[in-house]
Amino acid sequence: MSSRYQTVAASTRFEIEKVKASRFLADALPLASEAELEAALKRVRKEFHDARHHCWAYRLGPGGTRFRSSDDGEPSGSAGKPILQQIEARSLSDVLVVVTRWFGGTKLGVGGLVRAYGAAAAAVLDRAPRREVVRTQRIEVAFPYECTAVVQGLLAAAGIAPTAARYDEQAVLEVEVPLDELASFEHELRERSSNRARLRQL
Repeated sequence: MSSRYQTVAASTRFEIEKVKASRFLADALPLASEAELEAALKRVRKEFHDARHHCWAYRLGPGGTRFRSSDDGEPSGSAGKPILQQIEARSLSDVLVVVTRWFGGTKLGVGGLVRAYGAAAAAVLDRAPRREVVRTQRIEVAFPYECTAVVQGLLAAAGIAPTAARYDEQAVLEVEVPLDELASFEHELRERSSNRARLRQL
């Protein structure tokens, strides 16, 4: 499983063209955990209390291994699933998409609903700014002072800045290393310091 994945950087809203007089307005929202779900849905429902349906889907975590969707009263599989499929198609995670529908008086059928909800989700996700999430491991690096230049050079090359430091009999730095770089970082550290630098996961 990769330690890096894409998510939305900010809440984004977009309304597609009406489908047989029904309105479909989509919100893409950053979501850090299942605990935030109900509050996010409550905000959307309160803002658009006159709408008939608030269908949604989310994915969480690296690989999007945690996910759920809801048809919110629409025929089974006609709304939540196509929204989720659009999130998956873009390999996004830590995101909630809510598509609000105002019924226009004409039934769209399951196929029509699938296309409309999918189109609304796709449109808002394609407009949402994105950012990369990098999962890291906090580690402690302890080394004799004569290895300072070696350790600092390795950290600089990796683009890693210490988050804490203390200096006693030897120097001790705390750093956050991306998970997919941890093995190579530890190997380089031992090689360059001739095994004098020690690494401990915190």
